[in-house]
Amino acid sequence: MIVTSALIIWKGLMVATGSESPVVVVLSGSMEPGFKRGDILFLRMSKQPIRTGEIVVFNVDVHERQESAEVDILTKGDNNFGDDRLLYVHGQNWLQQHHIMGRAVGFLPYVGWVTIVMTDQPIIKYLLIGALGLLVITSKD
Repeated sequence: MIVTSALIIWKGLMVATGSESPVVVVLSGSMEPGFKRGDILFLRMSKQPIRTGEIVVFNVDVHERQESAEVDILTKGDNNFGDDRLLYVHGQNWLQQHHIMGRAVGFLPYVGWVTIVMTDQPIIKYLLIGALGLLVITSKD
């Protein structure tokens, strides 16, 4: 029941925001000082062209648009020396609108660290899942 509810809420957020991933965790320090590793970003996607300086997410990396032509998008993290072309698909020099998962419309600092810790230290994830499973088994209706 809980999993079903979570999936319904996630799909509802996808429809409401127009983003395939309406909530993401910042995984690197490339956007500091604006966003730090572990911050949660809330995304929204619209048909409007992406403007220089907007914070966008592509392939789960958070970056700011730096240069643009009418169709082409080049991103760069604030804390990076160069642009993000090394993060793009091999041989790709530009992103287009369809590569963008969403624009950042809000953030929640530090809350994403739970995800980072569980990814970096899988034993913690397994202990948490085990504890939750034990709680479900031993709980009384």
